[in-house]
Amino acid sequence: MLTTTSALVTAAHDAHTGVAAFNVIAIEHAEAVAVAAEATGLPAILQISENAARHHGDVAPLAAAAAAIARASSAALSLHLDHVEDAALLFRTAECGASSVMFDASRRSDEDNVRATREAADWAHEHGLYIEAELGEIGGKKGSAHTPGVRTDPQQAREFVEATGVDALAVAVGSTHAMTDRTAQVDLDLVARISAAVPVPLVLHGSSGVPADLLAAAVRAGMTKINFGTMLNVAFTGAVRAALAASPDAHDPRPYLAQARTAVAEVAADCLRTVSGGNQ
Repeated sequence: MLTTTSALVTAAHDAHTGVAAFNVIAIEHAEAVAVAAEATGLPAILQISENAARHHGDVAPLAAAAAAIARASSAALSLHLDHVEDAALLFRTAECGASSVMFDASRRSDEDNVRATREAADWAHEHGLYIEAELGEIGGKKGSAHTPGVRTDPQQAREFVEATGVDALAVAVGSTHAMTDRTAQVDLDLVARISAAVPVPLVLHGSSGVPADLLAAAVRAGMTKINFGTMLNVAFTGAVRAALAASPDAHDPRPYLAQARTAVAEVAADCLRTVSGGNQ
């Protein structure tokens, strides 16, 4: 069933557990997450990044497919727009069926980040939407923002939330986007200190590079929304490569896309169990 990100994140935050959010690039990604959520009995967030929307030429087709998959599922799934920098896309959040958005002004100066995020949060709340933002760059993205080694200061995080009114905060605690090995080291003490200082749920980006046991520990320390992307794509592409290597004359994409979907579902199920405490 299609539910709201607010409901899923709030429930996880209140229960001191985590909820997994998965980047959707192709329909098979969304289908795989739904399969994993149904198999584990756990909720999940389907999220479409601005980059994914740009890849498809428009956010609407992929968002419509993801929302339809969520509505047809027996699992609780929400739809979220991720790393939105373009105000035009921000303003289409509700139109495309999403109940939440991550507005990313972290490439701007601190003052401009606060101003733009405050305006985005005011607009989102006027339209009944849940909004996530970022202070403290997450590593692995091009440009001056997202520089590896950056860490979020707990007091600055608190002041940012107070100044902007956002509902959830993505913080820099050691993870890095686009990692294909799980060697990132999350600063659990910093997570605990930020969690104690900030009244809203915390979000971990770049979770694919964090070992499973450390992810579980990060949730126990205070992280709530845990984002996954790269590891799904590694599983997806690996399955396609293996299928085409086994059948080099294949021309119908359905068999190898089905194998990719199964591989992604297996990875997503593991992620869901990890962030929920592994009890399912």
